[in-house]
Amino acid sequence: MKLYHENDASIDALKDKTIAIIGYGNQGRPQALCLRDSGLNVIIGQRQDSGFEQAKEDGFEVMPISEAAEKADLIQILLPDEVQGEVYEKEIAPVIKEGKILGCSHGFSIVFKRIVPPEGVDVIMAAPKSPGSEERKEYERGFGVPGLIAIYKDASGKAKDYALAYAKAMGYTRAGVIECTFPQETYSDLFGEQAVLCGGVTELMKAGFETLVGSGYPPEIAYFECLNELKLIVDLIYEGGFDLMWKRVSNTAEYGGRTRGPKIIGKESREAMKQTLADVESGKFAEEWVNEIKNGASNLKKLREEGSKEQVEVVGKEIRALFEKK
Repeated sequence: MKLYHENDASIDALKDKTIAIIGYGNQGRPQALCLRDSGLNVIIGQRQDSGFEQAKEDGFEVMPISEAAEKADLIQILLPDEVQGEVYEKEIAPVIKEGKILGCSHGFSIVFKRIVPPEGVDVIMAAPKSPGSEERKEYERGFGVPGLIAIYKDASGKAKDYALAYAKAMGYTRAGVIECTFPQETYSDLFGEQAVLCGGVTELMKAGFETLVGSGYPPEIAYFECLNELKLIVDLIYEGGFDLMWKRVSNTAEYGGRTRGPKIIGKESREAMKQTLADVESGKFAEEWVNEIKNGASNLKKLREEGSKEQVEVVGKEIRALFEKK
C-alpha cells in the first residue's frame, strides 16, 4: 500500500469549497475545528440539540442539516452510523446534486447501502485511525494521527485530490495516510472493534478478573492484574510493537506469556474470529445492528445495564477513586 505524506497532498483542491460538517459530535467537532484552523471554509449542519449550541459557541455558522447540505460543495457526514441512512434520505438526498462531494470517515452506510449516492457526485472517505479527542490533540501539537483515504465514486476526476486535501487539512499526512477501498476500511474496522479492540479485549480482561476472584483472590488485586496494568502493556506495544514489550517485561512474564497466551487464544477463539469477519463481510452484522435500532435498541440497553452492575465495574470505580488526584 502506498503511504502519502505532506508533499503528496495539497489543500488547494478544497480552498474554494464550502465544507458542511454534518453532526457536531465525537468526530464532527474535532474535524470542523482542524479544517477551520487549516484555512478551509466550514459550516455546520446539526439538529437542535447540545451539539448545535456547542458549534455556535465555537464560532461556526450553524444551520439545519438540509440547508447546510444544499449550501456546501463537500458534505461530510459524521453522524452515528445508525442514523445516517434516515437523515440522508430526509435531509440530504433532496438537495444533493451533480458536482457535489459526499464525504465520510467510515464506510458503513455506503458499503451496506444505507446511503446510495446519485450519479455525478464524488464519494470520498478521509478517516482518522483514532478517537476524535486524540485527533484534535495531535493536530494542536503540530502533528497528526494516521489516516486512511478511499474513493467510492470519482465523478469529477478529482476525487482523490479532494480526499488528500481533506486528509492534509486534518493533519493526517503528517503522520501518514494509506489509500484503501471502502469495503476494506469498513470490514476491517468493524472486525477490529468486535474481535479485538472493544469486544475481545474487554471479554479477555473480564474473564481473567472473574477467574482470579472466583478462585478466592481479592477483587482489588484482580482488577490491577487483569485491567489496570493493561494500559502499560499497550503503551509499550504502541511505542515499539510486541518486540519492545517483550524486552521491557521480565523474563518470567515473557516466557509465561509466550507459552500460555496461545492456549488462551487458541483454535476456538480463532474460529470465532473467522465467523465474526464472515458476519461483517456478508452484511449479517449490519442487518442485525439496523434492526436493533429499529426495535429501540432494547438489547443494547439491556447489555449496558447488566454491564454496569458487574463486579469488575463496581470494583473498578472504587479503585480509580482511590487514586484520583486530590
